[in-house]
Amino acid sequence: MKKLFLFAFVSALSMTAFSQIETPAASPFQKIEQKVGLTDVTLEYSRPSMKGRKIFGDLVPYNKLWRTGANANTKITFSKDVIIGGNNVKAGSYAVYTKPNAKVWEVMFYADANNWGTPQEWDATKVVASVKANVYDMPMAIETFTMSFDDLESNSVNLGLLWENTYVGVPIQFMTDKAVTASIEKVMGGPSSNDYYAAAVYYLEADKDINKAKMWIDKAIEMRDQPAFWYYRQQSLIYAKSGDKKGAIAAAKKSLDLATEAGNEDYIALNKKSISVWEGKPMSDK
Repeated sequence: MKKLFLFAFVSALSMTAFSQIETPAASPFQKIEQKVGLTDVTLEYSRPSMKGRKIFGDLVPYNKLWRTGANANTKITFSKDVIIGGNNVKAGSYAVYTKPNAKVWEVMFYADANNWGTPQEWDATKVVASVKANVYDMPMAIETFTMSFDDLESNSVNLGLLWENTYVGVPIQFMTDKAVTASIEKVMGGPSSNDYYAAAVYYLEADKDINKAKMWIDKAIEMRDQPAFWYYRQQSLIYAKSGDKKGAIAAAKKSLDLATEAGNEDYIALNKKSISVWEGKPMSDK
């Protein structure tokens, strides 16, 4: 009996060993990462080969939804918003589905990127962008399905699809210029109101140069479009620490008025207490 058990155990181990044999995938997986301007783009797809077969209009039928590759759906991921076919596409991952044809392909970017192949139930509301792309004949046969990032510029790239004698390019626009221009304007224009405010509060709390803190909080308030009770509150504390009680009281009263208008009870109480201390008077209940 023991010998029979040992034989069964060894046989099971042998079967497990055989089950772990790895073989090459018929349609190997590929992952491509491309930086376009300031945006990271990642493409993940599987690559079938022709192997003597007729592809478009046969293996891949015309006018039918195709997963655009093999195995799981092809997935493209953008780290920032992009524009495809005139549509604003939010940062995130999208499945790339196509409807091939002899002259024009329809290329769709689908919000659900977690399907094995095509979705069991197609939901048109999940198509965030759809592009009609012309077919170009290649002068040579492309054996293995290939996707690429072509004609790379800082504001654009073409998502290329190549197989058999076919090339299709899908233009994708990036908001690089807008982002860079905004960054330049911010830096060249100098610190913002928030920058001055943050620096002033840090100097106050870190017990650093109080005169610099005073200058910065004044600049922060001057630059702000709408007066803010918390700005004036910090101004009052900075003025008080610098020895300017008159200025501190004036700032606290402005903060009190704005906090009252906003209905912020915490700042109302804080300002009333500070004003009472700086004026040397007992607090009023009114």
